[in-house]
Amino acid sequence: MPRSNRILVYTFLLATLTFLGSRFAGAQAPPPAGPPTEAPAGFNTPSFNGAHSISNGIVEPTGDTFARDQQVYEENKAVADGLGPVYNATSCVMCHQNPNSGAASQVTELRVGHNDADGNFVNPTILINDGKNTITGRSIVDDRAIGPEAQEHIPETENIRTLRAALNTLGDGFVEAIADDTLTAIAAAQPQLSEGRVNGEVVQAPIFEAPGQTRVGLFGWKDQHSSLLSFIADAYLNEMGITSRLRPNEVTTVLLTTTGINDKPDDLGLEDIDHFAQFVRGTMVAPRDTALAATPAAVRGEAVFTKIGCNVCHVQTITTAPAGTVVNGGMFVVPAALGNKIIHPYGDFLLHDIGTGDGIVQVGPQDTANKLRTEPLWGVREKARFMHDLRSLSLEDAIIRHEGEARDPARHFRELRREDREALITFLRSL
Repeated sequence: MPRSNRILVYTFLLATLTFLGSRFAGAQAPPPAGPPTEAPAGFNTPSFNGAHSISNGIVEPTGDTFARDQQVYEENKAVADGLGPVYNATSCVMCHQNPNSGAASQVTELRVGHNDADGNFVNPTILINDGKNTITGRSIVDDRAIGPEAQEHIPETENIRTLRAALNTLGDGFVEAIADDTLTAIAAAQPQLSEGRVNGEVVQAPIFEAPGQTRVGLFGWKDQHSSLLSFIADAYLNEMGITSRLRPNEVTTVLLTTTGINDKPDDLGLEDIDHFAQFVRGTMVAPRDTALAATPAAVRGEAVFTKIGCNVCHVQTITTAPAGTVVNGGMFVVPAALGNKIIHPYGDFLLHDIGTGDGIVQVGPQDTANKLRTEPLWGVREKARFMHDLRSLSLEDAIIRHEGEARDPARHFRELRREDREALITFLRSL
């Protein structure tokens, strides 16, 4: 069978498996209420202007509003609020703001570590306070501190060093609502789609709000989190130094001026992490540039995208689990606003080795050291820097950097006629 026909056949198979996966997500998944509908799309969370923001229709907790969730998401924290002692940012929006609140940005974080004698990744030991104290147990090194005594520096022993871009979170409520079986079905289909060259890895990530339980990892460059609340609580601690009920232990006590858990319930009984999660769950997916997408060049470019195999990892269409499905270890029920929705992330949320891995291991086994989560391409047109380290300053360079599992699509791209390469880039600029 010709390659192009084989890809079309397997693409249909993948779509079928994805659809079925969302239907049979386990005993806790209710029957579908009807045919799936398109998820609402739009850049509708203008920064620092929450009164004009529009949610995806998610029902708010009693007394809460989407505008209030966004306001809390955008609030700058001070030392008196628990900021630090080490941190990268003073608010969520500092790292997630382009083109509006909740999206990606140019901000990167620093990760380091080393390999032991057996070649296994080991988290660093970071000296602070002139060597009198250490920070251990995490690969992240914060760039900022509330005083010089707490400032982190990289020891020479930590020779694995990498930068990671802040991720887009718009539409992540729909991502959280994808059934585990849907993702495992996508992974199972990939070897056939690629003649065995692509093998997306599924990892199980802990659910902080359901201790001892896991589900398929979805969030972070290493799929290190499987629920938005876990992802957010971890970022609150590691990026801002603020403790919460889910991450109650300070990174260091050097210069610490607060006691107890920093994130306290407000007058609604909601903590900051609850507002953050509600805000992200309420965002719409990144919209396409519909005018550009309708042009002959973009239509042609999408066909080329599929023909050369980019869609094996950058999966166009996924359907979320039905409303009422219980996920996150029983701690979250997929609401009507997020359930049974068709999304177009152009990503598979799986780990792959495409030759740009950072050498860091988080929740997965050691073979994930040089694997990264496929970056969803929705909203990519709003970025000027690409890949996990933001080192690619053009879409062409980002594609050409793909090796490993993605070697063939990158080679096919280099071999395309100029017209087809330009059409493919036009298609990407419509996403």
